[in-house]
Amino acid sequence: MSGEPGHADGHSHGHTHGPALARAGARHVRPLTIAFGLIAAFFVVEAIAGFVTNSLALLSDAGHMLTDVVGLGMALAAIQLASRYERTDGAGRDGANPSQHTFGLYRLEILAAFVNALLLFAVAIYVVVEAGRRLFDETDVLGVPMLVVATIGLVVNLIAFALLRRGAQESLNVQGAYLEVLADTIGSVGVVIAAISLELFGWRWIDPVIGAALGVWILPRTYRLGAQAVRILLQSAPPHLDLAGLQNDLGAIPGVVGVHDLHVWTLTSEMEAASVHLVTVDGIDQHSVLDQARTMLAEQYRIDHGTFQIEPASHTGCTEVHW
Repeated sequence: MSGEPGHADGHSHGHTHGPALARAGARHVRPLTIAFGLIAAFFVVEAIAGFVTNSLALLSDAGHMLTDVVGLGMALAAIQLASRYERTDGAGRDGANPSQHTFGLYRLEILAAFVNALLLFAVAIYVVVEAGRRLFDETDVLGVPMLVVATIGLVVNLIAFALLRRGAQESLNVQGAYLEVLADTIGSVGVVIAAISLELFGWRWIDPVIGAALGVWILPRTYRLGAQAVRILLQSAPPHLDLAGLQNDLGAIPGVVGVHDLHVWTLTSEMEAASVHLVTVDGIDQHSVLDQARTMLAEQYRIDHGTFQIEPASHTGCTEVHW
């Protein structure tokens, strides 16, 4: 059977296939772009300054800024890709040429997140190991340049924080970038404290201690980022979704006598999809079954893209897939 019942009976049921994406993020492209530019530029400055001043705290904070750069970049990419594929899909809808990317390029965001997580693990481990070495060495750190750079970094983070605050209330995508900047702002405060302590009290140990603290602090965030990316790349069902409950709810639709081959996966941030076979009694209005199933997915489970195969109970030849 086809994924949707035909309309030979004269029924005209409204049915659209465009992705019902939350477009709130598109209204905040400008502040996202400005924040991205500021933080990307200062990441380069802070990384260079970390090597010049020999400050491990600055290098560790630069690693945090790298997470902001990647996070903001992914947020912008997700918005741009969503806009690009909002009018056309991979099958060539609306006159577009068919594409091999039948799901668009949304997964690039997830691939970038996975690579970012691997990079951040390496940075965090390097910082922690180097901090342990420096605690037993008399490593000279240029306190005044370190303080100047850290203070400028704090200002940059505060500006980005202000730019993203409004958008974070409307878009989960922007909210993710906002939280990254918030976390890095706290890191910048730590570096400023380390620089002041170094200059006022001569505490050389404060730089590796703050650097190690920032390195350790980044590990849980990195682990969560990597774990989420791996779950999506493995096409696991969203962790918050009750698959058994969804199957029961679909089976409770009037006229449905069987549910099989249920698959739910995340395409990218805020975009989830599902496919399922629904076995119905002979003679049922399949349009009604389809509409109820679509409405249930969208309203109860927040899944806007569902593909349904409606199968009359008397139909043979559809074998349930066990993988």
